[in-house]
Amino acid sequence: MASNGVNDKSLIVSFGEMLIDFVPTTSGVSLAEAPGFLKAPGGAPANVAIAVARLGGKSAFVGKLGDDEFGHMLAGILKENDVIASGINFDTGARTALAFVTLRADGEREFMFYRNPSADMLLRPEELNLELIRSAKVFHYGSISLIVEPCRSAHLEAMKVAKEAGALLSYDPNLRLPLWPSAEEAREQILKIWEEADVIKVSDVELEFLTGSNKIDDETALTLWRPNFKLLLVTLGENGCKYYTKAFHGTVEAFQVKTIDTTGAGDSFIGALLCKIVDDQSVLEDEQKLREILRFANACGAITTTKKGAIPALPTPAEVHKLLNASK
Repeated sequence: MASNGVNDKSLIVSFGEMLIDFVPTTSGVSLAEAPGFLKAPGGAPANVAIAVARLGGKSAFVGKLGDDEFGHMLAGILKENDVIASGINFDTGARTALAFVTLRADGEREFMFYRNPSADMLLRPEELNLELIRSAKVFHYGSISLIVEPCRSAHLEAMKVAKEAGALLSYDPNLRLPLWPSAEEAREQILKIWEEADVIKVSDVELEFLTGSNKIDDETALTLWRPNFKLLLVTLGENGCKYYTKAFHGTVEAFQVKTIDTTGAGDSFIGALLCKIVDDQSVLEDEQKLREILRFANACGAITTTKKGAIPALPTPAEVHKLLNASK
């Protein structure tokens, strides 16, 4: 009889960047006005990996860190959070990426990045842990790893290997315009791999950017639909999320919470969704079940906004069930 240990669960592999966000000790100030900064580990793919593990799933992270104190600290954080770290490489010649992030008074974020180049940009195809990638049931990635070579080639190779091994491909573009040479280049590269995915999540802001339309409606969202997709999601912040499949579409309401910091909310949302579909993708064809899963994912996203920073704010199953039960 199989045990119910973590090894029996299907693996979700997250690919891309992990970095340190430096966040002002005072909210609502510009970076120049900040009196001091706290370091907060982040990077969307790493956040997703930890979100999955915290919800009881099995996850791994594939990427490159600097062979420096910050890089080893980040690898340690992944391990502490039960994320498999055998896909991590360390670069002796480049530093771990840093981002200075300020929360404006309205709760939105401004970024200033230090990556010139940073270690994550230097991951080469031959450094990939292909055995780990081939064992993924779900392979999740963003678009920051597409910005420059050699990481772009490593990203494309990892996607190809995962797809050939039968993984479900999950894509969250996670647009960070300041990192791209131009908006045109960002749009072109993000859409270049669009067809490959099975599941795509975009925010309302990314929807506007990719479509060039300022309308957040079904007609606009469906211009991003491709025949091979299983699920397209548009997250709407406090307005919940829209979902589209071949057979049906709709909206799932958000949870009303006291938002302090939106960092990591989208990563928490997609991590929760992947956790729930990794062992049974048929739920993507059952609207009632999918709506329940998206309600769970919305709850995870909402809880993440109630605390500062991404990783410390990612919820446990107990916290999610508490919110779900309180909102019945």
